[in-house]
Amino acid sequence: MANKLIQTLAVDIGGSGIKVMVLDEEGNPVTERDRVETPQPAKPDAVIAAIVGLAKGKEYDRVSVGFPGVVKAGVTKTAANVDAEWIGFDLETALSQQLEKPVRVINDADMQGLGAIAGKGVELVLTFGTGLGGALFLDGKLVPNLEPGHHEFRKGNTYEQQLGNAALEEAGKKKWNDRVEKAIASLEHLFNYDMLYIGGGNAKFITATLPKNVKIVPNISGLLGGIALWRE
Repeated sequence: MANKLIQTLAVDIGGSGIKVMVLDEEGNPVTERDRVETPQPAKPDAVIAAIVGLAKGKEYDRVSVGFPGVVKAGVTKTAANVDAEWIGFDLETALSQQLEKPVRVINDADMQGLGAIAGKGVELVLTFGTGLGGALFLDGKLVPNLEPGHHEFRKGNTYEQQLGNAALEEAGKKKWNDRVEKAIASLEHLFNYDMLYIGGGNAKFITATLPKNVKIVPNISGLLGGIALWRE
């Protein structure tokens, strides 16, 4: 009798939407991407209920979750774009109990990066969405919980304050794209990366001319990286 293939439910929790997809052992999608609006306020119980609803009827053996904040040992430590109740919340245990499957949780930009990088040299990932996420990799190895979005960028504002969704709506696409160009130049000086990958829901609004070592990656990378959480 052939061994059963292990399937992974990948979950991407965002400030505006929650997405799920089932992946095979190689990390290839075996279902369509399903999405619901993130509950407002985005408290743990409401978000977990939304994930349980999205998971219903799907076949999977384990769960990978990308969360918009710092995550340590499955516990969410920051919550800039969701409710403050997430601070200190053991998402890994709570979701595992609800879904009755093993769960691993990681920062959402880290998970996006795992689905996008080539694994060579210094690679930086930025996710443009409700906020601004970031992940750094050295030869494919993750430097966890990098949060460049919360560091000062210009005019006394952080990268997230200048480049998050609220800033895009307030400043307009032209001014926002000017800021994107300035941010890329600033971060290249800071990290001296070999490649920068840009993802997230608002990456589609980037019209700035990008350097050769900058690549826009599909939003689905935020789910495809879920398979990497189970690689030993």
